[in-house]
Amino acid sequence: MDVTSAAPALRTRSAAGRGTLLAAILASGMVFLDSTVVNVALPRLGAELDATVAGLQWTVNGYLLMLAAFVLLGGALGDRFGRRRIFLLGVVWFAVASVLCGLAQGTGWLIAARFLQGAGGALLTPGSLSVLQASFHPDDRGRAIGTWSGLSGVSTALGPLVGGWLIDALSWRWIFFVNLPLAVGVVLAAMRWVPESRDEAVSRTGGHGGFDVAGALLGALALGGITYALIDAPARGAAPAVLAAAVVGLAAVAAFVLVERRRGDRAMLPTGLFSSRLFSVLNIFTVVVYAALGGFTFFLAVYLQNVVGWSALLTGLATVPMTLLLLVGSPRAGALSARIGPRLPLTVGPVVAAAGLLLLRRVGPGASYWVDVLPGVALFGAGLTLVVAPLTTSVLGAVADRFAGVASGFNNAASRAGGLLAVAALPLLVGLSGTGYEQKGALADAYRGALLWCACLLLAGALLAALLIHRPRVKGRAPS
Repeated sequence: MDVTSAAPALRTRSAAGRGTLLAAILASGMVFLDSTVVNVALPRLGAELDATVAGLQWTVNGYLLMLAAFVLLGGALGDRFGRRRIFLLGVVWFAVASVLCGLAQGTGWLIAARFLQGAGGALLTPGSLSVLQASFHPDDRGRAIGTWSGLSGVSTALGPLVGGWLIDALSWRWIFFVNLPLAVGVVLAAMRWVPESRDEAVSRTGGHGGFDVAGALLGALALGGITYALIDAPARGAAPAVLAAAVVGLAAVAAFVLVERRRGDRAMLPTGLFSSRLFSVLNIFTVVVYAALGGFTFFLAVYLQNVVGWSALLTGLATVPMTLLLLVGSPRAGALSARIGPRLPLTVGPVVAAAGLLLLRRVGPGASYWVDVLPGVALFGAGLTLVVAPLTTSVLGAVADRFAGVASGFNNAASRAGGLLAVAALPLLVGLSGTGYEQKGALADAYRGALLWCACLLLAGALLAALLIHRPRVKGRAPS
């Protein structure tokens, strides 16, 4: 039977509708939790596993690398082979990898498991939203996606708090083990309530022409090679392996462009999208701003515990105001951008966020949360709130309607790539390597230097927005 023959019919008030929403929200919550709480755990797992700075970087970046490289492929696999099927595969894969992370007995084991976890997330992440898009009646689709977005945001806000409590009360390993009962709940709900669906037009093509494996692998190789070179350079300098990784990464970038150009509209990333200068500029802006976010959160979590002397729970609490501001303020920022255009919010937002980082550079041992940390975090969160919704809307408005999915997916990958590259490069730029994160003086100097770099990235993004970003023009024309 053709699973696409029936129109989507789930209603949000029905048991099946609520069950489908539950599955999507719990699944997204797992991915968001492991994107935010791992930074809080870095000092504890680093001490227990005797990790170097490079080990901590790979613990974060192994996950981000796989998500950034394969999230578009994960969405395409769902369209081809069934969204529920690939979604469930991603959930089980993610859960197994999470258990392996929690059982890790060494840094190498943990990093390998984080790579596996990121691959599972790349299958799971696009599926959680595409299942809602394909399953709900058009009249209820907006309400379903809005509920998913809001409750997933709440899980993001609670993640650092719950994770911090688990780390203090039990062990850092429990931030990974907690995914197992969540995954069981997702699988049971999905098996009972989530209908199967796929893209009928893609499914009829047969073979592998509908998704771009070569593009995904080259993208992963490009990000992986450049990341390896940046992370290993502080300890090994211009060693042959470091230089080879850099060359391979840059060559993979060139090969990726050639492959995508030859595949045309069948590519994972149709290069015609970049005929829109606005789309190109917005994605450069995305990399710059999310690099600042990724670098800031990486250094802040380690600094607050190893220098300021806070617990993991209090460290998790530190960034909650930022997430709450995003939850409450993003709809208003989106409405403002719709009225006045994106240029002003995307210019002012990074400047406000940079001011917050400059305030946070003054935090030192014995700092007060309310006096020393909260003002800077609140400013950073307010600035980010001005950016997120207008940026997403502008990216979608910069391309033809039929490319909305791939444009959104690429922008998501660009944001993860920005964080990935920042975590790889900043320790090199500020001279932090080996076990320097355990030495208060070395870490304090590196933290202040890293936040200055992040503030400069934000100001560069503001300048880019002021000069080159404008209101998207009428949509509907395919890129040439």
